[in-house]
Amino acid sequence: MEIFTIKEDILSRNNERAKEVRALLDEKGVFYVNLMSSPGAGKTTVLSKLIPRLSDDFRIGVIEADLDSDKDALTVERETGAKVIQIHTAGACHITCQMSLEALEALGTDGLDLIFLENVGNLVCPAEFDTGSDMNLVLLSVPEGDDKPLKYPLMFEVADAVAVTKLDVAEIFDFSFDNAVKNIKKRNENAEIFFTCAVNGKGIDELEQYIRNKAVKKIRKD
Repeated sequence: MEIFTIKEDILSRNNERAKEVRALLDEKGVFYVNLMSSPGAGKTTVLSKLIPRLSDDFRIGVIEADLDSDKDALTVERETGAKVIQIHTAGACHITCQMSLEALEALGTDGLDLIFLENVGNLVCPAEFDTGSDMNLVLLSVPEGDDKPLKYPLMFEVADAVAVTKLDVAEIFDFSFDNAVKNIKKRNENAEIFFTCAVNGKGIDELEQYIRNKAVKKIRKD
């Protein structure tokens, strides 16, 4: 009896397509950020705070990925004025690189410097599929608990940066910032960590500056 490892084949083909996406965006000089988290961790809110800070220096586009609804896309478009498209995954809990490529084509990369992909809310599947992004930004909200990097290791292993969100409710929840850092670093010692609160703006400027520096480095090819 022959045994076929389908998952490995799918991921292998996805990774090859990711190389094509990176080559395309390198040629265009576009910086691509894949934003991932569980549902409700604050992806849309963080984008709504980041984009106005970046828009004076970057032409920004946003890809909103959801199982259904265009609520987040409308929110980001209304609050930031960025160019936004909505894609529905037809029930899929993640974005493959093929879907990423099709979304980039639908959005259009000409005239843009920085593109955010707000991935499907999920701490498992999105981490498995390379979207061709330059940066994986993962959110970990205080209400989720500081143990999530231990329970969902791959998501934090693929993260370039982790933003701990919703600091304003820290007193209500049993959340240890020291444990959060320790658990993130256990999975990925190279991950940059930011502590943020979209309500009062804490840490948003630092996160914005981190993204800005990475984007400028690519766009200017320093």
